[in-house]
Amino acid sequence: MPNHAKLLLALLPPLLVLNLPAELLPLPDPSLVEQRLLAIFLLAALLWVLEPVPVFATSLLIIGLLLVTVSDQAAVWFLREDAGQPLGELLPYQAIMGSFASPIIILFLGGFALALGAAKYQLDTNLANYLLRPFMASHNRLMLGVMLITALFSMFMSNTATTLMMLTIMGPVFASLGLQAPSTRGLLLAIPIAANLGGIGTPIGTPPNAIALQYMANPVDFLTWMAFAVPLVLVLLLAAWRLLLKLYPAAELGLCLTLSSKFLHGPRAWLLYATFALTIVLWLTSFWHGMNSYVVAVIPLVVFSLTGIITPADLQKINWDVLWLVAGGIALGLALDQSGLARKLALSLPLEQLPGAAILLSLLLVCFLLANVMSNTATANLILPITAAVATGYDGMADYGLDTALVLVALSCSLGMILPVSTPPNALAYATGLVTTKDMLRTGLAIGAFGLVLLFVILLVLGALG
Repeated sequence: MPNHAKLLLALLPPLLVLNLPAELLPLPDPSLVEQRLLAIFLLAALLWVLEPVPVFATSLLIIGLLLVTVSDQAAVWFLREDAGQPLGELLPYQAIMGSFASPIIILFLGGFALALGAAKYQLDTNLANYLLRPFMASHNRLMLGVMLITALFSMFMSNTATTLMMLTIMGPVFASLGLQAPSTRGLLLAIPIAANLGGIGTPIGTPPNAIALQYMANPVDFLTWMAFAVPLVLVLLLAAWRLLLKLYPAAELGLCLTLSSKFLHGPRAWLLYATFALTIVLWLTSFWHGMNSYVVAVIPLVVFSLTGIITPADLQKINWDVLWLVAGGIALGLALDQSGLARKLALSLPLEQLPGAAILLSLLLVCFLLANVMSNTATANLILPITAAVATGYDGMADYGLDTALVLVALSCSLGMILPVSTPPNALAYATGLVTTKDMLRTGLAIGAFGLVLLFVILLVLGALG
């Protein structure tokens, strides 16, 4: 479909909602602010699904529309009350603009700083080469090693950057095995799968995790998140490993390759290594020193900028589009929450007769399906505010609670990887020309389905424990 047709398709339904009489809206006593927010929410969903414009541009559009139409500094034309419909409560413009400097954004900036420094001083490639050495004895062990190391790096780096790094490192291995060999396809698929799953392991591993923290009643610390998520990642990785070995067996078990590591030396390199290690240790020990993950994330930013490890030129390499995408989602979630629209939408769904497990399973499935056809960050931006409202609005959710629902739904976003367009790691692997859409479809669907079953089992256990 041409972009102009997609844009028209995305604009028409929100314009219709905006001009509907209040009594025809699926909400009780909607105010003008709520009607406008419903139109903005629908516009964001359609733009993120259809992508006639870049996803980060949609986020900036959301923030702009919120400021102009529903904030306390909105244009005067939007501050007039309708004769039969109240204006409603306007949102503070500082809170909307504050989404650009949310603690979630700072957390990601800290993670990006670590990734930039590690790439600049070759810490990532040297460490990956060093960690891969024990796995070079056989193809099966090599695939397991690649998946574990890719997942490890993806917990602290962008999964896109991790995939690029691992594809580069594994290039000689692919050539040695034969570019058309089934084992090469399996080894190549292992990289995006592990990169997608590894992001589950930490709050900074993937944006949906951090977005979930935004809505939690009691946000968990770094170590608590990892204590729950890392075992889940390991189970998923082992299942994916066995699946790939079955689908893409190796003809030759032995490998005749060696990987070399040469860590850089010098004051800045050593300072980078020390800061990298210190940041991770501080993230894992917030119970001891009292600083939360957001505060700790400032440390590498300050150290690297003061010492020249990161220069103004390096700052241009930060994934600003990801940060803007997250900021737009934060602003949209804030507007839905503070206006009360999220709660009204949640309570308007026919969920009263369903048990809490069925409600959460429905949310997991919706999130998984959307994450396969659009950005998982955009999916989280749309679904998590509704999840928060559902978790607090229905009696059947009492056994699970707000935080449990948010974490499980956020994790389901990372399971969406059945298509080349589902995630950047998938697209990078597909761009090599060594794997097909069919390869990604059958592996991504099997792993995603297993992951959903695993999340549902966890859900049932947590519900039984209350």
